[in-house]
Amino acid sequence: MPLFHKKSKEGAPMPAKDIKNTPQRKMMELRNYKVVKSNDLIQKSRFNLSLQEQKIILYLISKVKPEDTELKEYIFEIRDFCKICGIDLNNGQNYKNIKQTLKSLRDKSIWITLEDGSETTLSWIDKITINKNNGSIKIKIDDMMKPYLIHLQRHFTSYELLYTLAMRSQYSIRLYEILKSYAYKKNKIFDIEDLKRTLSAENYTRFPDFKRYVLDIAVREMNEFSDLAIAYELIKESRRYAKINFSIQIKKNMQDRMQTWARIDEIINPEQISLLEKTCGEKI
Repeated sequence: MPLFHKKSKEGAPMPAKDIKNTPQRKMMELRNYKVVKSNDLIQKSRFNLSLQEQKIILYLISKVKPEDTELKEYIFEIRDFCKICGIDLNNGQNYKNIKQTLKSLRDKSIWITLEDGSETTLSWIDKITINKNNGSIKIKIDDMMKPYLIHLQRHFTSYELLYTLAMRSQYSIRLYEILKSYAYKKNKIFDIEDLKRTLSAENYTRFPDFKRYVLDIAVREMNEFSDLAIAYELIKESRRYAKINFSIQIKKNMQDRMQTWARIDEIINPEQISLLEKTCGEKI
């Protein structure tokens, strides 16, 4: 049921202020769970994560609090963690699946460009502990990520976790956070080949394929499920498309924002909302 379309007993729309403990109210409150990253981590990094892996990382980052001084070890119930992050639980293979998924993520690195122009590699996750006896999992973000996630006073980007949970393309999430970090500029021009590398989409060697399977899907999902209104213009050089100029607008119109949350409400599983509430350790 859409977020703002719940009916009262008389059939009239129920005002948002009258929605108490309904799934719609929970969804509204979960907007407080933020992903906060330094702009260097967003704009100057290269990594190749699947849709599922990105959602795991963003879910972990959303648990970092502004007052934290260190990156903590987070504890989850395995089944809850799998359902939130979309890890397959079928055929009783949940332990095997989550071990494979998290090992793959643990083995992946991120390249980031430093101020002097050099590049260094970092790991996303430091340690994973799975306890089959009590059905729990502990995950520790690597301490090398601390400068990019903690004590951020300026040059950082914050966005709502639920935007990314609604997205279905790995390129949508990555492009969204990049454009979000440049939203204050209203527009941003990228070299197409550079953007492919940033999105880990170099395998789309033909531009029509890149446009169809990466660019257009990402723009559609950002417009449907995020706080951004995105349009783009292709720029030719020597008779070929060489650059993309993105127009980036924050959705400030209340009707546009309500429509976005209604679409998210239709996509997100109600069980995910309850589990997010549970694992975030707060009553909504």
